[in-house]
Amino acid sequence: MKIPVVKKVLEANERIAEENRRLFEEMNVFVINLVSGPGAGKTSLLERTIEGLKDGYRFGVIEGDIQSTLDAERIAAPGVPVVQINTGGACHLDGNMIREAIGKLDLRSLDILIVENVGNLVCPVEFDIGEDCKVMLLSVPEGDDKPLKYPLIFHESRLLLINKMDLLPHVSFNVEKIRKESLRINPHLEIIEISCKTGDGLPSWFNWLEDKVDDLVKSQNSMAK
Repeated sequence: MKIPVVKKVLEANERIAEENRRLFEEMNVFVINLVSGPGAGKTSLLERTIEGLKDGYRFGVIEGDIQSTLDAERIAAPGVPVVQINTGGACHLDGNMIREAIGKLDLRSLDILIVENVGNLVCPVEFDIGEDCKVMLLSVPEGDDKPLKYPLIFHESRLLLINKMDLLPHVSFNVEKIRKESLRINPHLEIIEISCKTGDGLPSWFNWLEDKVDDLVKSQNSMAK
């Protein structure tokens, strides 16, 4: 049982997250909460995604880090609007942080907003930020024991991207084990194997993202009639 102060914090966050969600829906922006451990390749994934889909979609990014603006600078280089959040020690982003950040973005000019959360497989899972879905990125060098160690992120994510598949011949990582244990936790979890370095699997990820954005547009158009 969670102590009362923690419950109050989470309840307050839920209220703000719902406000964020209503705003995103009003602006027709598809929002992804991208979660991974440190070094899994979130920023590289964002770079490849923006490059691959820039002709069809308008991207915005919120970068969450404990310190520095290194990742934000990489994303901003091609002209993508980016807001940096430095938590100063906090291991996650929350609804209030996102509410402050989106005030610095022109949501009307965006189709997709990707929030690169702080590198952590524990804390970010409990804090809704108003996203449409969580996407988890797991890299091959991290090992295949993560579903057993961090089941909540697998349960809460809609998509699992297994990155750095090009390193598979060089490390001990059982893809089928990951698939089996992930789906045991979340039978509805979709899984795509990718390599941001070689580009393998990225078209499948792009198609997945395009489908979700198109579904959002269709839903909004239907509600408007």
